[in-house]
Amino acid sequence: MADTLRSKISRTLALTALLAAVALVVGPLVGGMGLDYGNLLARRDPDWQIFVQLRLPRTLLALLTGAALSVSGALFQALLRDALATPSSLGVSAAASLGAVAAISTSAGETLGFPAVWLFSLLGAAAVVVFIAMLAGANTRFSSFTLLLTGIAVNGICSAAVLLLHSLAGITKSFQITHWLMGGIDAIEYSTLAMLGLIVIPGSLWILLRARSWNVLSYGDEWAAGRGIDTRRLTIEGFVAGALLTGTLTAVTGPIAFVGLIVPHLLRRLVGADHRLLLPASLFGGGAFLVVCDTLSRSVLAPIEVPVGVTTALLGGPFFVWLLWKR
Repeated sequence: MADTLRSKISRTLALTALLAAVALVVGPLVGGMGLDYGNLLARRDPDWQIFVQLRLPRTLLALLTGAALSVSGALFQALLRDALATPSSLGVSAAASLGAVAAISTSAGETLGFPAVWLFSLLGAAAVVVFIAMLAGANTRFSSFTLLLTGIAVNGICSAAVLLLHSLAGITKSFQITHWLMGGIDAIEYSTLAMLGLIVIPGSLWILLRARSWNVLSYGDEWAAGRGIDTRRLTIEGFVAGALLTGTLTAVTGPIAFVGLIVPHLLRRLVGADHRLLLPASLFGGGAFLVVCDTLSRSVLAPIEVPVGVTTALLGGPFFVWLLWKR
């Protein structure tokens, strides 16, 4: 049986990794403006510079972002034992957005640039995690349904605060905030990509290595505690890891919703609820999914470019309603 499980894990990893690899190879080659593949193979400009400086870093950012958001969604669903739990529905993304907008609209964003936006975004996500932990600790009847309702309230409060900051900002900053809030994948420096990788890859690996613990926790706190697991500590660590990934990527791309809902739910139907299979499949599948969404966003209406956050919302909104209807 163990050999069968290992074989299934290997096949799942191979298939989803292949999908991510294909998306990584094809994504930079597709766009509103066609590339001369002869010039590209010969490394002649401008095609080579477009590929290396614009298309490739953008695709890598989409791959990292999709992977992190998908893994975070699968993690939150395991922690709360609810398929509707995502960084967006719990208010983590909204709070991270509020922190990032606060940095953009103040002098901190101008002085420090991305580090300030990233720090403020993490602080916003951390504030929601602390708030959730306090509520859970103060109320023994604090259920996942209550937590989802709390996330709706947090989303409303953060959205109102974002609108307030937006209205108080100057014209230049107001435009920056509007563009950022749409959620988009843009070409960034390779140094920024490397920094994101140093955060996202270890954080995702930490989540994947604890797949057995998420399996046990998904059966309930009492059942997990009876098998020697410190459920409170594990839950807090899981929320911190998910908030770290969400806050880090939100600082760069803006809020991109529904990736953590669509990908884990579809993959759960294909590979089952075992997190030893689901988490790595979500990692690679989420990266491939967002690369495809970003490729469509910049190609379908070219030369007009649709923010990828709009594309995922158009896909995720009906999907969310369908899930509610099924429940």
